[in-house]
Amino acid sequence: MAAVRREPFGRMPPQEGGGEVEKFVLQSDSVKVEVLSFGCIIATLETKDRDGKFSDVVLGFDTLEGYTRKHPFFGAVVGRVANRIAKGRFTMDGKEYQLFLNNGPNSLHGGARGFDKVLWSPQVLPDGVRFFRLSPDGEEGYPGDLKVWVTYTLNDRQLSINYRAQTSKTTPISLTNHAYFNLAGQGSRDIYDHKISIEADAYLPVDDTKIPTGEVAAVQGTGFDLRQPVELGKHLQKFHLDGFDHNFCLQQVQSPHLVARVCHPPTGRTMEVHTTQPGIQFYTGNNLDGSLKGKGGITYPKHSAFCLETQNWPDAVNKPHFPNVLLQPGEEYNHTTWLMFGTA
Repeated sequence: MAAVRREPFGRMPPQEGGGEVEKFVLQSDSVKVEVLSFGCIIATLETKDRDGKFSDVVLGFDTLEGYTRKHPFFGAVVGRVANRIAKGRFTMDGKEYQLFLNNGPNSLHGGARGFDKVLWSPQVLPDGVRFFRLSPDGEEGYPGDLKVWVTYTLNDRQLSINYRAQTSKTTPISLTNHAYFNLAGQGSRDIYDHKISIEADAYLPVDDTKIPTGEVAAVQGTGFDLRQPVELGKHLQKFHLDGFDHNFCLQQVQSPHLVARVCHPPTGRTMEVHTTQPGIQFYTGNNLDGSLKGKGGITYPKHSAFCLETQNWPDAVNKPHFPNVLLQPGEEYNHTTWLMFGTA
């Protein structure tokens, strides 16, 4: 059983409505996770190396101020719709909806003030914490009152994240957590010595604004074939890739299954991702540029972390042949992702 405790973490700025931000510490013998009521942010995740030494393996900040300023969604739950929607526009039931454009010509991760930038209501559980919020009809341009629950539970070496939602009107929804990992320990220079595999036979090619072209392309014979573990730095060099920021198409089954595995041979740390979602966005921190000071005043350069964001496929609301992203009144959105930490 994990122990759970809550602590104050700071107050929201007055212009953001004030309000107390709390930190929830989930701790087992193998893993320690700290989650904030602001943005449901995973602020710390400590896990053991093969010698039993704990290190924090997620990027972030020491104080609330870091998270309330502009940053690339460190550790946060993003929504209503994770990833990009082309031109921030979609049509449903004959009506066109226009969202805020916050990523060039597109809308990204819920818009100007998505789920990552708001306070959630917490409820402590025996082995975790559940956060709730009501996203009102019209928030960031999305239709319907949306009730959302995000639940973190820790069981020994396994952190599970469950997302549930109910709506009063048909609305697109795709929720994920945007933690940035470095299994060598946050603040380590790069992730080139990490080995990664992703259980996907296909991926989504993108245009120059990172919107999927609509093609579902086979990974076979390309730099996107990660079905066998590759050492990241050598793989990027071999295929002349600047990094990954792509959706990998997973088996579309409702049961949880292993979709990705990362190993850091020097420390022995491993991380497995299991999910019920149809896609996983693999991102290698290409836009990190060393300008942000993170925990302990450390800067985070390009390729100093990776994200494995389980979610629906990007821009699915505009691509009928992609998995359905619409939630109807009377239905429930319910997805879980499990992160399993260990050593090899």
